[in-house]
Amino acid sequence: MKQVYLDYHTAKPVDPRVVDAMVPYFTEKFGNPSSLHHVGDVATEALEESRRAIADYINADDDEIVFTSGATEAINLGIIGYALKNKSKGNHIIISEVEHISIRNIAKYLEREGFEVSRVPVDQYGMVDIRKLERRITEKTILISVGYASNEIGTIQPIKEIGALAEERNIAFFTDAVAAQGLVNLDVQRENVHLMALSSNDFYGPKGVGVLYMKKKYRVNPIMIGGGQERGLRSGSEDLAGIVGMRAAVEIMRKEMDSEVKRLEAYRDRMIKQVLEEVPDSYLNGHPTERLASNAHFRFDGIEGESILLMFKDMDIAVSTGSACTSKTLEPSHTLIATGLLHEEAHGSLQLTTGRFTTDDDVDAAMKAVPDVVSRLRELSPIYDSKKR
Repeated sequence: MKQVYLDYHTAKPVDPRVVDAMVPYFTEKFGNPSSLHHVGDVATEALEESRRAIADYINADDDEIVFTSGATEAINLGIIGYALKNKSKGNHIIISEVEHISIRNIAKYLEREGFEVSRVPVDQYGMVDIRKLERRITEKTILISVGYASNEIGTIQPIKEIGALAEERNIAFFTDAVAAQGLVNLDVQRENVHLMALSSNDFYGPKGVGVLYMKKKYRVNPIMIGGGQERGLRSGSEDLAGIVGMRAAVEIMRKEMDSEVKRLEAYRDRMIKQVLEEVPDSYLNGHPTERLASNAHFRFDGIEGESILLMFKDMDIAVSTGSACTSKTLEPSHTLIATGLLHEEAHGSLQLTTGRFTTDDDVDAAMKAVPDVVSRLRELSPIYDSKKR
């Protein structure tokens, strides 16, 4: 049986064209950009070309791009680095209730370090209410963090409006754009974004490479001390092969994104329509229209997500219930709870995410499996009574 992969929000394969671009930088162009000889010059040129490519994608300047080991480090550098750099101006930070777990944990860390953190609630679709955000701003507020889109339920936030509010109040605006990159045209100027995290793998590049965009006037303290690479903001020799891979991934994405998004939207809309029509007592999580092209996220009465995953695994279909970063806990998704779901409702969720290498056959297999899996689990469920419905 062919294995079906519908968990693209958790991890993406590296595009073979990206691998081809990386190979010379392991053996032929292996220099260190910090070296002052000709081998180092070749490495420096590749590093700066990569910086320009990523800056062009988000409409930034080259010197506003800092390479990191991934999105988590970029998020830490952006939020913790900014908070520490600007603590004399204020100690209040605002985040949304549906931030990625990495940002939620950073917020807890900063609270232990003497910062105050306010959390903005969301509506039933997981979308931030601008008015509620504005009411939480104080004279001590120095940073607002709202993720561009949910990597769980796919809702896209009103980033331009949030950025405009932050700009008006002279508050730094950070967004984790990992879930949206490659699916949305990011423009830090248009959207008034001051700090942004990106991940190589979410462009179909290699894991272990990321970027922090940092607008010139919004400075951060380094959180890693060493040799002073990346203008002293991120010490450690740059992963040149990985950075070149990220550049290649961005260049491929920019050429193909429009057609790819249309194809993924068609898959998404088909899955949503078919599941809601064919499975009784099923519901769509996330915004019905303001959502990522790749994301279809459902919940089903009377069953729980772990059982769904195990049955799909037996059928060689890889799916998820939400964020892989929180999958090791038995707690329900904080994102789903924030939208107003009860714990038992949040536990019965299924996430199907498509990507560059998804085929019609993959979607056909999933759509055939969903009604069967849900029906079989409900037959075993002590809490689902179809006769009462």
